[in-house]
Amino acid sequence: MEDIRIGVIGHGFMGHEHEKMLMPMEGIRLVGFSDIDADQLLDVQPGLKRYSSNEELIHDPEVKVVLIAANNNQHHDLVIQAARAGKDIICEKPVAMNVEELDDMMKVVDECGVKFTVHHQRRLDQDFRTAKEIYDSRTLGDVYTIKSSLYGFNGNMHDWHVYIAEGGGMLFDWGVHLLDQVLWMMQGAKIVSLYADMRNVINFEVDDYFKILMKFENSIMAEVELGTYYLADKMHDKWFERHWFIGGNKGSAYIDGFEPQGKIVRTSHLLTNVGGKRTMTSAGPTRSFGPPSEGTILTEEIPKVTTRHEDYFENYKRAYFGKEEFMIKIPETRRVLALMEAIRESARTGKSIRFEG
Repeated sequence: MEDIRIGVIGHGFMGHEHEKMLMPMEGIRLVGFSDIDADQLLDVQPGLKRYSSNEELIHDPEVKVVLIAANNNQHHDLVIQAARAGKDIICEKPVAMNVEELDDMMKVVDECGVKFTVHHQRRLDQDFRTAKEIYDSRTLGDVYTIKSSLYGFNGNMHDWHVYIAEGGGMLFDWGVHLLDQVLWMMQGAKIVSLYADMRNVINFEVDDYFKILMKFENSIMAEVELGTYYLADKMHDKWFERHWFIGGNKGSAYIDGFEPQGKIVRTSHLLTNVGGKRTMTSAGPTRSFGPPSEGTILTEEIPKVTTRHEDYFENYKRAYFGKEEFMIKIPETRRVLALMEAIRESARTGKSIRFEG
């Protein structure tokens, strides 16, 4: 089987990441890079081409697949150019700035008959796959709440990410991943309504904080929260970084960190309901929020998963030759874009929005 020959547009952070990942990978041959800033090509590895323009890369007959890792606002035009040149395409997320752009891109992709998918590699994050394994196994019973959160302390963004016109801001940067994870965890479940708050806390133009609440038709309330300036003095307690919480009627699960640590937590027994009888405890007239008695709280280990971001390209190689489906399907990415548009509308108006229900 011949190698898949890939040329990458953009040699910024993600371009460098693709270079490191694809260079040693069997079955893929990295041909070269283009970038509108020639200085970005200075450290391209020896043996790879350095194109003087994106057009030169797109029209190079040696390149069979164009991987687009340019600024978000450039995706639309570059996908169309590559499709019209007969190239198969992988596009970085978000695939487009909005649904209208993606629909426009898909018309050309379908007309040209090229393969097209999106690089949503964070479906392979171990913390997410751990959460999904817990959800899929139904070990917590009927799940009623899922919370996904990501916190940081530096706050400021960089380069083109600080400009709205270029697709900057955290909803486009990380929100697209966090939302895709939640939607893929509950495949087939429609969102009934959503409410969102978005803010630019210390950045001038773009969002650096958001909280999104989504009510699903399966009665699960999902919350996605991100803050880049979310401060606490508990670094060693993993206050910063990545967190999941899943609550069900047979227990809860918490997962901390991209290299996940956490527990499944249950109770040995439920407290007895005593109708019409006042009960005093050391915590006052309550038993729900007082300290648990010894032996009440039981813990289990969270499942172990071994996914890697390289698995995205392992799937791509098999799917490219028709042995399986691409992991990321365009209708799924379209749904995420539509959701992000509804999130922006809710944040703008301060109102809850009916979405799919």
